[in-house]
Amino acid sequence: MGDRLKILVIHGPNINLLGTREPGIYGNLTLEEVDNKIKTAASDFDIEVSIYQSNNEGDIIDVIQKKRDYNGLVINPAAYTHTSVAIYDAIIACKIPAVEVHISNIHGRESFRKNSLIAPSCVGQISGFGYYSYILGLQAIIDYIKNS
Repeated sequence: MGDRLKILVIHGPNINLLGTREPGIYGNLTLEEVDNKIKTAASDFDIEVSIYQSNNEGDIIDVIQKKRDYNGLVINPAAYTHTSVAIYDAIIACKIPAVEVHISNIHGRESFRKNSLIAPSCVGQISGFGYYSYILGLQAIIDYIKNS
């Protein structure tokens, strides 16, 4: 495991309610099921993942700082996408390459969801593919790391 890439995956607020929260927008999979799909993909990609979910901005910042030695970050900041300069600052300060992901297509929803304060700190953004946005995010950050 020493030479394997280490990727941190963060789920933001309310993602713990997957499976019951607006299934028409977020799908029917629970957070545990999504995490299992991420772990399976990580195994297929031969990488190590650490997965974390929090409803608290400060906790998300703390985990980014604690895992700043990781090779990359896949983050679904959820509602913090539109409000958190602090998460943006943590990603920049920790110099961790990141991909922002969203289950729903944030650009096809309410106007306030179209603006991401986090995206400028990331190498890219993926949205609208349900749980698969996380898998695409893993593929994207792996490719970015290997080709940078």
